[in-house]
Amino acid sequence: MSDQTRFTLDDVVSLAKRRGFVYPTSVIYGGLANSYDYGPLGTELLRNLRNLWWHEFITTRRDMIGLDTQILQHPETWVASGHVGSFSDPLVEDVVTHKRYRADHLIEAWLEKHSDKLSEPVAVENMQLPDMATFIAEHQVLSPDGNPVTEPKAFNLLFETSIGTVAGEKSVVYLRGETAQGIFTNFKNILDSTRVQLPFGVGNIGKSFRNEITTGQFVFRTLEFEQAEIEYFFNPAQTNWQQTLEDWKQAMWQFVTHTLGIKESNLRWRQHTDKERSHYSQDTYDLDYQFAFGWKELWGVAYRTDYDLKQHQEHSGQSLEYTDPHTGEKFIPHVIEPAVGVNRLFLMVLSDALWQDSERGRLVLRLSPRLAPYKAAVFPLLKNKPELVAAADEVYAKLAKKFAIVWDDRGNIGKRYLSQDEIGTPVCLTIDFQTLEDQTVTWRDRDTGEQVRVPIAELESRLTTMIE
Repeated sequence: MSDQTRFTLDDVVSLAKRRGFVYPTSVIYGGLANSYDYGPLGTELLRNLRNLWWHEFITTRRDMIGLDTQILQHPETWVASGHVGSFSDPLVEDVVTHKRYRADHLIEAWLEKHSDKLSEPVAVENMQLPDMATFIAEHQVLSPDGNPVTEPKAFNLLFETSIGTVAGEKSVVYLRGETAQGIFTNFKNILDSTRVQLPFGVGNIGKSFRNEITTGQFVFRTLEFEQAEIEYFFNPAQTNWQQTLEDWKQAMWQFVTHTLGIKESNLRWRQHTDKERSHYSQDTYDLDYQFAFGWKELWGVAYRTDYDLKQHQEHSGQSLEYTDPHTGEKFIPHVIEPAVGVNRLFLMVLSDALWQDSERGRLVLRLSPRLAPYKAAVFPLLKNKPELVAAADEVYAKLAKKFAIVWDDRGNIGKRYLSQDEIGTPVCLTIDFQTLEDQTVTWRDRDTGEQVRVPIAELESRLTTMIE
């Protein structure tokens, strides 16, 4: 197979479970739909994704700061944001099995098989509930089990729970549906406690929750997921929103293609239509990735005007105005929001890096060295030779102070190489008898399979250069 080989989602899922990237959650009890745990390698990969995002968009920018906000927030937060009233997906139910499905997904599946029966193309993203109901009725769209479905209705995705009060009563709260609202509700705190001036952005990364209707597609859509969101505030009278939006699109593209090493041929921009776009947004783009199950949204960026701060100012009664330090003018800033699901980034990098090396008969996860769970693997040539194990221990201990390193002494060298190839380790370092003589090791490259001798004293600098 070539670099263009398209692996199925089952291929990716199989690798992820076999090599300890992702496990079905609570598997000893039969699992839970739309829920996964991240294994040892998945945990490292997720950490690398978070750290790279934070470094590129927060740490290295003078106009950015970060927050870490609560999962449970005052319930009025979600009333003001519109989530309680309108954060929903179109739900239908199989009248026989009572399984639930998203109406737009059923229509999309029908169109994939029967689009030739239509006189003109249908844009599912533009459909409202009445449009979906009419389409399902006219074309007799059925559930995956072949049964009729109910008329679509709005299904709110917020998870509702309760907390106790001092009087013993319970109060309704919500698991946050996005991380962005914690930024808006802290806007006054940020102005009062920092020296930021417009334009500036605030990043927030953490867990969010949505009561998803659909199942499947692995970690692409889950009940619990991680978001990395930015709200970039500016004065619309002084900052051109179109140019600012374009700047963020370029920054997003640069992060995905350069920092994460994703193939440009698997990416595209898609602008939202007028009907699809939220009422408070003047423009919205999705950066789509071509997953095994089709083109899907990876990362969105929207010009949300001053909608969010105005809503929270109205509902809270607290002023969220910004005072221009030069003119004294008071106004509500506008905002551009780039928002990405970290778990979708995770699935993308696994999908994009998977490669079948037919010449050498091996499966390779060609992750960018920045992303690889382990930057190098250390092997003693023979584990029954104390002098080799001791020398390998010294190399491991030295490198582990700065890098994520893995030790492997199982089986023969060939099998160790194949194992490390599958988990994406860029370099394997073998300590052999020559090491004892001249303090060099065998440096073996994951992608090419080439082997060279490298002095132990140069390993740290070479690994540093590799991941920069």
